[in-house]
Amino acid sequence: MNVETTPRQHEPTVYHVKKSDEGSALDIRNFNLWYGKTQALFDINMEIQKGEVTALIGPSGCGKSTLLRCLNRMNDLIDELRIDGEIRVGDLDIYGPGVDVIALRKRMGMVFQKPNPFAMSIYDNVVYPLRVDGITRKSILDETCERALRSAALWDEVKDRMNESALGMSGGQQQRLCIARGIASDPEVLLMDEPCSALDPIATAKIEELIHQLRGHYTIVIVTHNMQQAARVSDNTGFMYLGRLIEYGATDTIFTNPKKSQTSDYVSGRFG
Repeated sequence: MNVETTPRQHEPTVYHVKKSDEGSALDIRNFNLWYGKTQALFDINMEIQKGEVTALIGPSGCGKSTLLRCLNRMNDLIDELRIDGEIRVGDLDIYGPGVDVIALRKRMGMVFQKPNPFAMSIYDNVVYPLRVDGITRKSILDETCERALRSAALWDEVKDRMNESALGMSGGQQQRLCIARGIASDPEVLLMDEPCSALDPIATAKIEELIHQLRGHYTIVIVTHNMQQAARVSDNTGFMYLGRLIEYGATDTIFTNPKKSQTSDYVSGRFG
């Protein structure tokens, strides 16, 4: 990962986020992360507002995906990982002692860079999280499947082929199916790691429209290299560079009137 291995003198992050009426869904406080001796995240502080879309932007290797994966502790699988600081979901410090990581991940739906449907039917893909929880009642599974597919703007396209393999769907449909699977268990937060990078422009437009439709129902955090996409879909944007959160604020402000020269240089295309 292309980040500095030792902290350097750094100006404080600039924040200009208007808090929503519902408050924060995630509160990240003085958060640092190391892979062995290499520090990858430096003193991250940010509040992610409930029901809003927050985008993380920055050049490759800046720590966006690393931070995203900290929110549901997916980085726990990496050897020699060490963290310092807090990430809170409500009153829960997710890195505190005794935290049930499985229960935490149920509160945090995850959509990856490439569609990853299971080699099973469309129906079985969507209801998989419920079956893992031991729910077998068909009426509940059917109702949840339809609700999730409607929420993912996919129901009308697949309602007559529910028993067909999900692997036969187009790439864009597979990604929307993964979103349906991610929201089937009704999480509080939906995490998206470059969800459109493997999709064509038409499929990308459908995913962006879906994000707009899900806003308010879920708190969404999206990592994207596409600055235009961040500008289109998000309420707030955080610009990251070399493992640090440089500036965080309302998306309009970040793109039209940033307070930090590094942010201005990045969004204007001078580097990245």
